[in-house]
Amino acid sequence: MRSVLVANRGEIALRVFRTAKAMGLRTIALYTDLDARAPHVRAADVAVRVPSYLDVDAVVAAAVETGTDIVHPGYGFLSERAAFATALEDKGITLAGPSAAVMEQMGRKDAAREVAVAAGVPVVPSYSLDDDPSTFSYPVLVKAAAGGGGKGMRVCRSAAEFPEAVAAARREAASAFGDDTMLIEKYVESGRHLEVQVMGDAHGTVLHLWERDCSTQRRHQKVLEEAPAPTISPETRAELTASAVALAQQVGYVGAGTVEYLLDAETGEFYFLEMNTRLQVEHPVTEAITGLDLVELQLRVAAGEPVGISQEQVRSEGHAIEARVYAEDAFGGFLPQAGRATQVHWPSGPGIRVDHALESGQVVSTSYDPMLGKVIVHGPDRESARLGLVAALDGTAILGLTTNTGFLRALAASAEFRDATIDTAWLDRHEVPAPSPEPARLAAAWAWFDAHHTAAGPYASDGFRLGSPPSPPVITFDEDVVLDKPPAADAITVVRGDRVEVVHQAQRFVFTRPDRVNDQGPGAAGGSVVAPMPGTVLEVRVTAGQVIAEGDVLGVVEAMKMEVALRAPYAGTVVSVGAATGDQVSLGARLFEVEPSDGEG
Repeated sequence: MRSVLVANRGEIALRVFRTAKAMGLRTIALYTDLDARAPHVRAADVAVRVPSYLDVDAVVAAAVETGTDIVHPGYGFLSERAAFATALEDKGITLAGPSAAVMEQMGRKDAAREVAVAAGVPVVPSYSLDDDPSTFSYPVLVKAAAGGGGKGMRVCRSAAEFPEAVAAARREAASAFGDDTMLIEKYVESGRHLEVQVMGDAHGTVLHLWERDCSTQRRHQKVLEEAPAPTISPETRAELTASAVALAQQVGYVGAGTVEYLLDAETGEFYFLEMNTRLQVEHPVTEAITGLDLVELQLRVAAGEPVGISQEQVRSEGHAIEARVYAEDAFGGFLPQAGRATQVHWPSGPGIRVDHALESGQVVSTSYDPMLGKVIVHGPDRESARLGLVAALDGTAILGLTTNTGFLRALAASAEFRDATIDTAWLDRHEVPAPSPEPARLAAAWAWFDAHHTAAGPYASDGFRLGSPPSPPVITFDEDVVLDKPPAADAITVVRGDRVEVVHQAQRFVFTRPDRVNDQGPGAAGGSVVAPMPGTVLEVRVTAGQVIAEGDVLGVVEAMKMEVALRAPYAGTVVSVGAATGDQVSLGARLFEVEPSDGEG
């Protein structure tokens, strides 16, 4: 084992390189034209251009060309593609993961379900696509048999919704995984998402590395993850971990894998959901409580070495929580965002770990997953870890595009997360209050002032000086902001409605009206239906002159593998269509014009 190629990008590649370099291995990166100057490319010893990270032939060719010993697939893209594992096997290159045969079984939810039944692991009740939807006990979950990450999933609450739910899930699954096979399962309204980290070697050893709780999620995508699970009993923990080991042993699993379960809050029973045949995004919380480097274990096992520890040696100390930082408007429907990150600051300090690949000046595109990084905090107990995470998020700043950092901070500070009462559907039923915009307005004014003062003095722009008459200058960006000078440490700040007043040494400084720091989602003027996010038009369902009903789907926009259906705001007639299937559209682009029927709108 001399070299490792990472078939992935961004913070995933950097994470693997960090361990590989510590092991003395040569590191090889892949990149597309969009990523030619990305941090993971600069961090590697060798970098090879590929047309796409999903191009199996190109990735395998890069591994052959560079003399790669082991390919690490990261935790996305090709990590669960059996065809990729087979292609590497054919070239005599080792994959840091299970065999193609095991990946085919466990990487698909339908085949994995059969293995779970054979291992005696409880599974969620299901239906067949051939069954009559009118006979289902709703709600049901329509989900992709291939892949994971919340892609290709729809909750369906009636037979009338079923065809549209299946169609949308199929499209998403085909886009994300190249496979639109669907499963239909009972949907548990109030449950906890638990998962067990397992590690197996080629010598017959399978260990569990304890469990994680990933219940804080929205639209089936995880937001906060933690280890250990805060709400289960020692008995449930023992049953859960033993079940995961039995499942992995049943299939002869080698490498790192994650067995996911749903715990029904009403009955206390848990059901097998799926097995992810790869390392998970949330693996740092497991590393924090066990002290193990999971990437190192993966690479050593791939090289044929034994895991090297016993189950009794796998410790669980303290508590760790991870927050996923996304380029998305969490207070505007969680829609993906894009743009240039003008200023980036990540937190640091005791117990804080940040996995990221975002730096100041970097452009965030809608071509890839919107996750920018992860903030992880480890403490002696859950409450200290939670408070540490709140403080770490306070120290996280990404300017230039909208992120979910403020949302994560508000969520981690909430009483519901503190008390561990959040289930898998909580974020779909509740709204996390948006933080006050006033600090952002003040920060914008101070930052503007600091960037524009000159060496002649802080008020050189209009001749105003300290000790001069206190008539404040007026500085204008998009709205009027009246600014004298940045408040001193002993200043008193008073918020009155949409005004912020700062009083210091008998001087009064006033900031009025919001500025662009407070990103507002695109508005629909009149009958305009606009793009809620930058992305690609997947489908246009109407033509000019067509009569429509309120709520009819006019078209579908996709970004970062997330689909948004654009619906008619009211009954009427389509006046114009401003986009075609395949078009790239910007945030707020006018896509449809609708003229309301008489008395509508």
